[in-house]
Amino acid sequence: MHDDSFRSLIQSFITDIESITNTLSPESGSALARPCAFLRIGMIRAEVCEPPREDSVWKCENFMMFDCGNADASNELTISKSTKTGTDFIYHICGISGEQPWSDEEKNDIGILIDLLFANNEKSRLMMSNYRLTFFDQDMQVSNIKYYFKSMAELIRKGLINQYTAMYFNLRKFSGINMRLGQKQGSKVMRKFIHHIADIAGEGNTVSRFGGDNFAILCKHEYTDTVLDALMGTAVTYNEETGDRIIVSAYVGIYVVTDDMPVHSTDDVIEGAAIALAIAKRYSKDNHAFFNAEMQEKHNHQLLIHSQFPNALENEEFVVYYQPKVSTETYRIVGAEALCRWKHNGRIIPPNEFIPVLERGMDICKLDLYMLDHVCRDIRRWLDEGRDAVKVSVNLSRRHLSDSDLLKHIVEIIDRNELPHEYIEIELTETTSEVEFQNLRRVIDGLQEEGITTSVDDFGVGYSFLTLIKDLPWDTLKIDKSLIPEAEQSDQKKEALLKYVIGMSKEIGLECIAEGVETKEQEALLKTTSCNSTQGFYCDKPLPTTEFETRLDNYDYQK
Repeated sequence: MHDDSFRSLIQSFITDIESITNTLSPESGSALARPCAFLRIGMIRAEVCEPPREDSVWKCENFMMFDCGNADASNELTISKSTKTGTDFIYHICGISGEQPWSDEEKNDIGILIDLLFANNEKSRLMMSNYRLTFFDQDMQVSNIKYYFKSMAELIRKGLINQYTAMYFNLRKFSGINMRLGQKQGSKVMRKFIHHIADIAGEGNTVSRFGGDNFAILCKHEYTDTVLDALMGTAVTYNEETGDRIIVSAYVGIYVVTDDMPVHSTDDVIEGAAIALAIAKRYSKDNHAFFNAEMQEKHNHQLLIHSQFPNALENEEFVVYYQPKVSTETYRIVGAEALCRWKHNGRIIPPNEFIPVLERGMDICKLDLYMLDHVCRDIRRWLDEGRDAVKVSVNLSRRHLSDSDLLKHIVEIIDRNELPHEYIEIELTETTSEVEFQNLRRVIDGLQEEGITTSVDDFGVGYSFLTLIKDLPWDTLKIDKSLIPEAEQSDQKKEALLKYVIGMSKEIGLECIAEGVETKEQEALLKTTSCNSTQGFYCDKPLPTTEFETRLDNYDYQK
């Protein structure tokens, strides 16, 4: 009779426990109630101990499985189980107060119950572990990108997303914090900062790591200002003994979901926040930006440019315009700069509408090499037609510096067109990092060996220009128009600086050309300072190829 009753209870227990998702929760108590009453069990507590990993210590958690509220701690039975991965489950089973100790038969039945409970507990632990691996960032101890999209999709499905603000943020200059404090301490600082953000974001928030030092948060509208203030700069203690702190801040793109800006998918929100983040990094003095309809329009424009670019390149819609470089001594053309224009659907698209878009990716590199090839074709034709061809400078984006085969590509294009190397000059701008600087040096040295001259573009715009010309073997210095005094203004400081830069350049053997020259007075000033040549609207605007050829053959610029 006992065996039949126990067997029936066990069958019911198996059915009940398998319907519970997390059997390591108090919810298991409902499935355990009847067999525990039958076996006179007052309490079951499971101690789950994970084996040592990186920190070399066991991690143990306690789970109350069943408690009738009248357990007898003096009548305790302990049963240990181990998984194949080394995790220990230690079950503490207490009797009911006032009851007799268990018989051997009851202890055997309790063992059977624990075996079944253990099997389901291990299954739950594996499911929880898999869930954490899928949706959790182990290092930061916050959710990951998959969970973020899952949470947002659920809010959209329930029609609650318009109560939330999405923020996509990137920690500012965190590599410097890692260098200062070390990687381990830096990770600790990052973790404390992110947990602080989560704490102030209110109940129901989602803070997720997207990778590296990129994170996103979903929070109710009423917490937006509080969270943003914290992201703009929070002091984090990194040494508990000394109290030493460091300021952590972020670039933030913000998408406030409202009825006026409805969303239909998670992509709508995160793309909007990502667009705002890009604006915050590039243009915002406050390091944050709110997504709006204007940004969406710009983003759509960028997508259109990127989608049209491959066909435009294949169909040779990009054409070369040449802006003459004129000698300050002879007023004759001594060179030209190749500038890009886009002929599309019957109109000329100015470069400011598409160059910045292409520079955000690697498409600009394809366009640069395309331009070099077309310039080489033109010069080759001029030589074949008996014209007095001049050297033409071609701009290369800084994006090229990551290409270890850049020199090979340049030389191959020039040689394929059977063009003497002295007719091409490569214009490059200053760099912003040591890695880029070393790559720039490698490219310039290689071009020098090939007999291809180089010029530093926009000289005077950056902050490291003296180091730039001291340490790199340029041929030409192209002075930015910002260093040239305005004609209607007397600017003695700017004039003195201009004379100094030109004099210094001549001393170290560099050719000097001034760009953006627009008036007779500016031209006269540059002549007195012994600047070799000028470029700008005073002499000529950028010209289509046929018009430039006419200038090249006939035009005297002296006025």
